[in-house]
Amino acid sequence: MKKFLTLLLASIMIFALAACSGSDTAEPENNSSEPNSEETFKIGAIPDQNAADLARSMDELADYLSEETDLNVEYVPSVDYAALVTAFERGEIQLAWFGGLTGVQARNLVPEAEAIAQRPIDENFHSVFIAQSDLEIDKLEDLKGKSLTFGSESSTSGHLMPRYFMMEAGLNPNEDLDGLPNYSGSHDKTYKLVESGAFQTGALNVSVWEAAVAEGKVDTDKVKAFYTTPSYYDYNWTINNVDEETKTKVKEALLSMTGEQNKIMDLFQADKFIETKNENYQAIEDVAKELEIIK
Repeated sequence: MKKFLTLLLASIMIFALAACSGSDTAEPENNSSEPNSEETFKIGAIPDQNAADLARSMDELADYLSEETDLNVEYVPSVDYAALVTAFERGEIQLAWFGGLTGVQARNLVPEAEAIAQRPIDENFHSVFIAQSDLEIDKLEDLKGKSLTFGSESSTSGHLMPRYFMMEAGLNPNEDLDGLPNYSGSHDKTYKLVESGAFQTGALNVSVWEAAVAEGKVDTDKVKAFYTTPSYYDYNWTINNVDEETKTKVKEALLSMTGEQNKIMDLFQADKFIETKNENYQAIEDVAKELEIIK
């Protein structure tokens, strides 16, 4: 009898342990099928202006895209231009707001990626050269012997095209200035460096400059614009190698943005987005290769 009870208790314990083990392994399977495991569609943007303003508007854009596409959209900030390109290449970002140059760099790394939308002004974009107001300077040739700051080294409007037009005017930025050119990192920092007297001249995105003047963010008694470049294609939304259904939904959502999204569009200094395509940025790629910025 004693032997029987011992065997019975052992059997009960084995059954109980098996039951516990079964419930432990089943639970993760149930969790993995819940809706909150939905894959996130991540968006990013080059950090070319005030980080707080950028994050606020991009978070609102993520909410808008979530509503319009039924995707779980999240904005992921980048510390600099190169970080965004790298994240895009790795597939960590599915949709990015690039400048002309960073867009070309990203699409070279991800050949299946597509530029799908831009602002109307990006068909005819410009850079502007600025200087301390007391300087006698009114053309690019007058930059000789002056100190100058570009924006980010990877910026189209803050570096690539300004450098190109300086060279077209017969200036070598690495030899003809007062020291080597500086790289501020963003357009708003560029005009602030010239305003503070840290650099005599600078080059930046014309729309950022015009917005800064209109909003009183720059002291025009200290800083003046003296040259605006010829036009070129610039900023764009580029989508990574995603399925066609997702691409179509995201593109339609961007192109459908109207005045109701004014707070978002204020960041872009535009009232709508229009279609674009990779071929529009071939000239940017050609200039970047000519200047040996990309291979």
